[in-house]
Amino acid sequence: MAVTIALEHRTSYRFDRPVTLGPHLVRLRPAPHTRTPIESYSLTVSPSDHFVNWQQDAFGNHIARLVFNEPVTELDITVDLVADLTVINPLDFFIEEYAETYPFHYPPMLAMDLAAYRAPVDEDPVQGGGPGPALRQWLAGTGLAGEHAAGRSTVSVLSDLNRRLAGLIGYSVRLEHGVQSPDETLDRAIGSCRDTAWLLVSAARELGLAARFVSGYLVQLAPDLLDRNRPLTEDFTDLHAWAEVFIPGAGWIGLDPTSGLFAGEGHIPLAATPHPGEAAPISGMRSAAEATMDFSNTVRRIVDRPRATRPYGHDQWQRVLALGEQVDDRLRADDVRLTMGGEPTFVSARDTTAAEWNVAADGDDKRARAIELTGRLKASYAPSGIVQHGQGKWYPGEPLPRWQMAICWLADGTALWHRDDL
Repeated sequence: MAVTIALEHRTSYRFDRPVTLGPHLVRLRPAPHTRTPIESYSLTVSPSDHFVNWQQDAFGNHIARLVFNEPVTELDITVDLVADLTVINPLDFFIEEYAETYPFHYPPMLAMDLAAYRAPVDEDPVQGGGPGPALRQWLAGTGLAGEHAAGRSTVSVLSDLNRRLAGLIGYSVRLEHGVQSPDETLDRAIGSCRDTAWLLVSAARELGLAARFVSGYLVQLAPDLLDRNRPLTEDFTDLHAWAEVFIPGAGWIGLDPTSGLFAGEGHIPLAATPHPGEAAPISGMRSAAEATMDFSNTVRRIVDRPRATRPYGHDQWQRVLALGEQVDDRLRADDVRLTMGGEPTFVSARDTTAAEWNVAADGDDKRARAIELTGRLKASYAPSGIVQHGQGKWYPGEPLPRWQMAICWLADGTALWHRDDL
């Protein structure tokens, strides 16, 4: 599949009085490590009386820092981007030999680089709380911790953890601020995507794996239906959250515990951080006022290429055939004649096992038959021409070039040679 989509995300705030806005940080630009090709991107902010400075945070994420000069009664932030949703195989990676089976240890230098992503999450309610007895008890019962998981492939451990959380935690749209603690999400068995993502990060770190929280866009295209008379369900996009685990050799691997799947082309990361609070799409301060917030996410296909699951329709085929007829008419009108060259391959009807009729470039029987065929072709097409025996193609890996027998003649019939015996 290769579908080019246009995505628009808009967040609007309305205030009941003019408010003073402090600097706002906007994390709505695809992160440098996104694997989905982004063809264009724009950020539009209203009111226009503001300054914007693009920065990168300590984790390499793109951040737009907005500074407003005057009090405002509304704030609109709109993102428009064009992305090429070419299918990504999420398991297309190699793993260092020492990390192929679980458990493994990060080398000292790498462990130091990943320290922020390996430490158990802090007991900070703003960041979602730390691992508690419920999480540790649940992990012990899954067989994914300790000696029970020893010797299993690292990928299978990650996949099992991801799928178990997807089956255990129900999904809900939660508009409250912050992230639930891992134990709260387990106890309630329900949470938003950010709650489940934070739970997966916490569980992975308990298993000794470096993990980080990711916020981004999720694009889900409606499945193809070969029956074009049936309506397609609508394409979908929204802000989403998932987790990434660092595996030596493979790098950061995306895991979506809401669906239980590995992250693919529809997962477009915006910010990847050790804690959820550092990945908020928009953060900032303002003076006191009553406020309302509206947001919308829309996606539309701008290039929908034919593919095996959604080939050309009848009307499209008719246009293709009509264009072909126009091309043929022009070729006939201009008296354009096409010839085709090639290398026909001959096999023996009597000897199907000899090397010369299978893999060898030459052979006594093959050459005798080639001389006979060349003579018959000359007699038919070029009785006044000449047969030239010379060097043909020289293929890589072969010690000698092939033979070539070429027939040459003049179109007006003038003889090129008179001594066929020579």
